[in-house]
Amino acid sequence: MRLHHVRDGVECLAFLRREGPWADAPRPDLVLLDLNMPLMDGREALAEIRRDPSIAAVPVVILTTSEHSRDVGACHALGVNGFVVKPMDLDEFTELMRSIADHWLGTAPPDAR
Repeated sequence: MRLHHVRDGVECLAFLRREGPWADAPRPDLVLLDLNMPLMDGREALAEIRRDPSIAAVPVVILTTSEHSRDVGACHALGVNGFVVKPMDLDEFTELMRSIADHWLGTAPPDAR
């Protein structure tokens, strides 16, 4: 599994659209978005991803500290595939990342996906 990181929502869209320095970027199997990214927040980035036919099919999981029902509902209305609250404990966070990889990247048994 290869991980790629961008600094904000604008870079996220450029990466996904393979623009500028990301012209040769691989198409990701999964996008993890933070709701509170700078320049363009996670909701705005998610809306742009879903509007763009060239990247709309990429699964997107929101990974955030927010548990607010308004955030969850807004993201589901925009077509998010998953909404996960980040645990504060490092061991729990590591286990969560393993769980997300297992589920979304195909390492879980087929009946668990």
